[in-house]
Amino acid sequence: MGMFDAIGIASTGLTVHRHWLDAISDNIANVNTAKPTSGAAFQARYVEVQEGAGVSGAYVKSTTLGSAAGRLTYDPSNPIADKDGYVRLPDIDLGTQMSDLIMAQRGYQANAAVVDRAKTAYEAALEIGRN
Repeated sequence: MGMFDAIGIASTGLTVHRHWLDAISDNIANVNTAKPTSGAAFQARYVEVQEGAGVSGAYVKSTTLGSAAGRLTYDPSNPIADKDGYVRLPDIDLGTQMSDLIMAQRGYQANAAVVDRAKTAYEAALEIGRN
C-alpha cells in the first residue's frame, strides 16, 4: 500500500457516491412525471458498482434503468389522461429514494473525511521530515 493510496481509494468512493446521488436526484425529480398510457413511464436510474480490477477502490460499472411499465394511476383531470382517465407514472418509491439519498450523502461525507484526514496526516509527516 503506497503513501497516497488512502486519498486515491477515497476519491473513487467520492465518484461512486456522486453518481449515486445524481441518479437518486433524477429519480426524485421525476417521481410524479406522468406519461400517456400509450407510452413508457419514466425509468428510474440505478448505479451498479464494482471493485477495481487490479487497483484499489470502487468504480461505477454501469447505470441501469428501472421498469418502463410504471404504474397506471387514475387521474382524469390530467391533460394527458387516456379516455378512461388513466396516466402512467414511474414505479419509484419516494421513501426508498429518500433512504438511499441519506446513505449516499453519508457515504460521500465519509469519503471526504478520509481525504481530509489523510491530507492532514501527510502534512504532518512532511513537517516531521523538515525538523
